[in-house]
Amino acid sequence: MALPKRKHSQARRDKRRAQWKLPLASLTRCPQCAKAILPHHVCPHCGYYRGRQVITVTKGEKPS
Repeated sequence: MALPKRKHSQARRDKRRAQWKLPLASLTRCPQCAKAILPHHVCPHCGYYRGRQVITVTKGEKPS
């Protein structure tokens, strides 16, 4: 099994690890209330999904 002849520096290690980032969440607009939501999810603000009301959201309720 191959082994490195010299130790890689921390800078070289960290430059490689700098590319591992979490991608930004892609957001779409809700066609009912025009708020930003995750695609293929029920809108937590109005409760609609694909043109139908799936859940009832009260005014004082916080989306979870």
